[in-house]
Amino acid sequence: MLKKELHLNRRLVIIILAGLVILAALLGVCLGAVNVSPLDFIDALIHGETGRMAYRIVMHVRLPRVLGGLLAGGALAVSGCILQSLLQNPLASPNVIGVNGGAGICVLICASFFPAAVSMYPMAAFLGALLTAILVYLISMGSRSSKVTLILTGIAISSITGAGMNFILTVNPDAYVGASDFLIGGLSGLTMKSLRFVWIYILVGLIGAFMLRRELNLIRLGQDTAKSLGLNVPVIRFLLLVFAALLAGAAISFAGMIGFVGLIIPHAMRFIIGHDNIYLVPASALAGSAFVVLCDLVSRTAFSPYELPVGILLAFIGGPFFIYLVVRYRKANRD
Repeated sequence: MLKKELHLNRRLVIIILAGLVILAALLGVCLGAVNVSPLDFIDALIHGETGRMAYRIVMHVRLPRVLGGLLAGGALAVSGCILQSLLQNPLASPNVIGVNGGAGICVLICASFFPAAVSMYPMAAFLGALLTAILVYLISMGSRSSKVTLILTGIAISSITGAGMNFILTVNPDAYVGASDFLIGGLSGLTMKSLRFVWIYILVGLIGAFMLRRELNLIRLGQDTAKSLGLNVPVIRFLLLVFAALLAGAAISFAGMIGFVGLIIPHAMRFIIGHDNIYLVPASALAGSAFVVLCDLVSRTAFSPYELPVGILLAFIGGPFFIYLVVRYRKANRD
């Protein structure tokens, strides 16, 4: 009876999160320097009167930005959820272990050599993220390193990739238009065209993560237990790494080096609905989407007439949260 009630509560949480995503998207579209009422927004979508100011604001500025926030937030949150369970490390997330950096440097390399091939950016970011994720995974599994050692490895990788990105931008300043926003992480300047290809990568990554939720639960129990239950652990681990890298890389390719979403959201959802990835993965996707859209709304309205890149706001939130987690788990290991 208690188990059934728990499942019902988890489903209720997911329904509430879905409603929060809709609310966040509506607020993101309607609020700003010029407010647009929900009726004007709906009217702009239905009638498409290009001459109206409401239509121009909604279709060319806010809707692409909100869609980008939804895609980036959901992708990074699910990527972090996968990495934390796969590496069995609560401190793991795409930016902390260097996956963001690997994706970012590959995007800049692609932009430097193929400036017109915007459709190649998500694939370049995916390859960079995947190579970095595999490297971190091999280090964590091969040396059986501690949680702190794994994080230090990620910091080292991030430093190397960060130096590489700064080198590219120094040698070729035109390598990426809006490079400062890319390095910080932001959603300003997004267009529907810039999201034309990337949503496919994110959709594939989300579908893969949803399909392997039960296997992720088994891996979390330990390699020997998973093998005894008939799971092909090496293959499933590699597939999960691929999906985590695909999600993080695709998000970074258009949103820049946004950090800490993959760290904050999975922990918040675990606190609310527990560790079962069957519910944790969809809850993280929804919560991550709403979180980034709302943070972006705050960053572009709270400091008006100035606009703060959302990556800065997320760093202000995520940095102290990361320190809290380090202290908490260090204390738990001592006890």
